[in-house]
Amino acid sequence: MNYLIGIDLGGTNIVCGLLDAEGNVLRQAKRPTEADRGHEDIIRRIAGTAKELMSEQGIDSREVLAVGMGTPGRVNPEMGVSVSSANLGWKNVPVAALLREQLGRPVYIDNDVRMYVYGEAMKGAGAAYRYVLGVTVGTGIASAFVADGRLHYGRTFSAGEIGHVAMDGLTHRCNCGKTGCLETLVSAPGIARYARETIQSGRNSILQQAFPDLDKLTAAAVSWAYDQGDAVAIETMETVGEYLAKALAFNITVLGPEAVIVGGGAALAGERLLGPVKRRLEGLLPNVHREQVPIHTAKWNDEAGIIGSALFAKFSAGGESS
Repeated sequence: MNYLIGIDLGGTNIVCGLLDAEGNVLRQAKRPTEADRGHEDIIRRIAGTAKELMSEQGIDSREVLAVGMGTPGRVNPEMGVSVSSANLGWKNVPVAALLREQLGRPVYIDNDVRMYVYGEAMKGAGAAYRYVLGVTVGTGIASAFVADGRLHYGRTFSAGEIGHVAMDGLTHRCNCGKTGCLETLVSAPGIARYARETIQSGRNSILQQAFPDLDKLTAAAVSWAYDQGDAVAIETMETVGEYLAKALAFNITVLGPEAVIVGGGAALAGERLLGPVKRRLEGLLPNVHREQVPIHTAKWNDEAGIIGSALFAKFSAGGESS
C-alpha cells in the first residue's frame, strides 16, 4: 500500500499528516512553527515529525509515494521554491530540495491557500464538481480555482490574490502597502475592526460590555453578538458579506465555477456571513450563473491543507489526483 505525507505550514503552526493513497488522514501532528529559528530548523523539524508519524504507523519511508506541502506566500511550484513569505521571513528558499534531502522521497510544494482549496475540491465540499472556486477568509483572504483536478496559476503563479484588489469604499491601508484592499474588511481582523469602529462612532452594542478594551474584540465575538441580535454585529456581517459578494461576482463571472467553497477561520461564521453573500449575489450575477453556483462551507476546515498537499503531491508524482 502506498502512503502520502501532507504538510500545512503556517506562521504559527506546522500540521503534518500521514494519509493513505486516497487522501484519508491516518495520523496527524501539530508543532509550533517558531519561524524565528530559520528555514533550515523548520524543515528539519517537519522531516522529524513526518518520520515520527511513519514510525507510529509502522511504515517504511519507501512506502511513501510522495510528500506535499503548502506554505504561505509566493511559491514557484515548478521549482519547489518559496519565493517570498512575510509570515516566515523566507526568500528564495529551495524547500522541496531541502525536504527531499531529509526524507528521501519526492517532495512538491505550493501556496497554502491553493493546497487548502485543492483538498476541498478533490475530497471535500467540492468533490462532486469539475470546476471549483475556493476562498479562504482568515487573517486575510485569498482564492484558488480548480478545473478538472488541475489548479490555475496564471503567468506568475499568483492567480487568486483577491485580497489585494482595491475596492471602492474601503479606505484602510493594507499590509501590502496599498489602500482599500478587500482583505482590510473581508478578514478576521477586518470584521473585528469594522465592529470596533462602528461602536467608537457612537453606536451601542453588547460587545461594549463584553470587551471594555475594544482592541481585544475578535471576529468570533462578532458572531456571538450576531446570535444575540446585536445591531452592530448584524450590520458588520451584512457589510462584510456585501463586499465578499462583489469579489465573488467578478470571479464567478470570469471563471464560471460550478460551486464556490468558503473556508478559513472567519468562515466559521457560517450563514451569518454567507447569508448576506448569497442575497447580494442575486443582484450581481448574470442570469446564467444566478441559480447554478451553490456556495458551500468547507468540509475539512482543519484538515483541508494536509489533504490537498498530499493529493497534489500524488498528482505531481504521476499518480491520479483521486
